[in-house]
Amino acid sequence: MTEPSKVIHVRNVGHEISENDLLQLFQPFGVITKLVMLRAKNQALLQMQDVPSAINALQYYTDVQPTIRGRNVYIQFSSHQELTTMDQNTQGRGEEPNRILLITIHHMQYPITVDVLHQVFSPHGFVEKMVTFQKSAGFQALIQYQSRQSAVQARTSLQGRNIYDGCCQLDIQFSNLDELQVNYNNDSSRDFTNPNLPSEQKARSSQPSYGDVVGYPQMPNAAAIAAAFGGGLPPGISGTNDRCTILVSNLNPDRIDEDKLFNLFSLYGNIVRIKLLRNKPDHALVQMGDGFQAELAVHFLKGAMLFGKRMEVNFSKHPNITQGADTHEYMHSNLNRFNRNAAKNYRYCCSPTKMIHLSTLPQVITEDEIVSLVEEHGTVVNTKLFEMNGKKQALVLFETEEEATEALVCKHATSLAGSIVRISFSQLQSIRENQ
Repeated sequence: MTEPSKVIHVRNVGHEISENDLLQLFQPFGVITKLVMLRAKNQALLQMQDVPSAINALQYYTDVQPTIRGRNVYIQFSSHQELTTMDQNTQGRGEEPNRILLITIHHMQYPITVDVLHQVFSPHGFVEKMVTFQKSAGFQALIQYQSRQSAVQARTSLQGRNIYDGCCQLDIQFSNLDELQVNYNNDSSRDFTNPNLPSEQKARSSQPSYGDVVGYPQMPNAAAIAAAFGGGLPPGISGTNDRCTILVSNLNPDRIDEDKLFNLFSLYGNIVRIKLLRNKPDHALVQMGDGFQAELAVHFLKGAMLFGKRMEVNFSKHPNITQGADTHEYMHSNLNRFNRNAAKNYRYCCSPTKMIHLSTLPQVITEDEIVSLVEEHGTVVNTKLFEMNGKKQALVLFETEEEATEALVCKHATSLAGSIVRISFSQLQSIRENQ
């Protein structure tokens, strides 16, 4: 057995597996400071903030086989105790500009808090999130700016400078993470885009529920909901429903399957499992992560058209779906959207629209390729390919809501030139050239 290390070696990392997929697998165990994809070897190296976090991850995945997109991945401690810049440069990512900075503070003689760092780094642009942690190399922090340009400017201005006279020297590198996950707003972590996060982990009931798997610190639902809807709730949503299972009927049995239902219902919350009723082939049961997510799905999907049928969507009398040979399990699926950025995903909840938004696209792609991907599902009225935070995204406007819904359920989470495409409904009414 290799000696424990904060660096984890992951094998069988297929081309369809993204950096985000790996982050989701390990983020519940602590802050990930570096990630290197060794594409040629189908492997990855991932550095946790400290050794105990890495040990927790390996212990958990000793009992639970980690899978990503249906593929088993195999993990062990790396022989590296630390990922060096040279390791990172094997994929050309060590010094590639990114909106997230990894800061190490040398000669620290005074305490450094999130507020101190915010004073130092905020003059260079809007700081969205910040996480600090203590490790053998000293005090470190990850700082996420809204734009890459701000991060580049901050690094250029502050690299090697002292926070206080003669001490607390800043050593700044670009991190290669895409998004920081912040669960609490306190002296060691802060999400400046979400002031409603709690300051510490709430006491948990002894019975773990979905979303509390093995007591992971996840953003409490209430805080995410408040952040998404400005403290209120969408019209027609009570927020008091505790029924998690939904009965969907009047489906088209020739066209529907569990994954298509997952693609649609996962817009409104995490999916635990789905069961098609064999004795009633146009019926299905969908178990959501909690009652609020189930209420959103019932509210927004009631009467939606799919595959030529108007769906009936109601709460089921069953509190949950019993796991069995005829159920499809999604509880640990990396395609569940609400494990990360829950507040943002709640904010995007809406009834089906004529416009779909495609993200996580390949960096080299044309509008024609986007149209080719979805045109079998209906008449494409307009498309727009654009870039946000250095990532390619697209909008596609169909003639009807039903066509857009069909494109979403059939093409979400499919592979396009090695990237797994993510699709949701857009609430924009039209595509303008200046968008």
